[in-house]
Amino acid sequence: MAGTICGGHALVENRHGLLVDLRVSEATGRSERQTAIEMLEQRQRRRRITVGADRGYDSADFVGHCRDTKITAHVAQNTHCRSAIDGRTVRHAGYAISQRVRRRIEQVFGWIKTVGGLRRSRYRGRQRTQLAAHLVGAAYNLLRIAKLVAHSP
Repeated sequence: MAGTICGGHALVENRHGLLVDLRVSEATGRSERQTAIEMLEQRQRRRRITVGADRGYDSADFVGHCRDTKITAHVAQNTHCRSAIDGRTVRHAGYAISQRVRRRIEQVFGWIKTVGGLRRSRYRGRQRTQLAAHLVGAAYNLLRIAKLVAHSP
């Protein structure tokens, strides 16, 4: 797989901003949504959860899969074409909160690219790049936890 372009995918929990899952995949037109589905399927959950995402995830297959697996998709509506997110989801206050909080993922990607050094991979192959991503993700979580502990009462 040397020479292929890889994309990074992250799953962040909303309450504390901790990185739950970080994956590297081959960049295709569908890899972003497919990797998100795989990450969500591997999460253990006792109750219904929500997932916030940008408008790139506003597709019938992603939203439909979320509904089938008892996940509420708080995906930003694509206003330029027919949206898979309807009024049932948008009318709740939790949807607006998710749209504000989902910007937290950009902080994670910014840190990973600047401080973590993963703007460009130094490694050949997806497995080595994945290992580097796990190490950077662990470092991010350790620093985030230290900040949370320092600010706790």
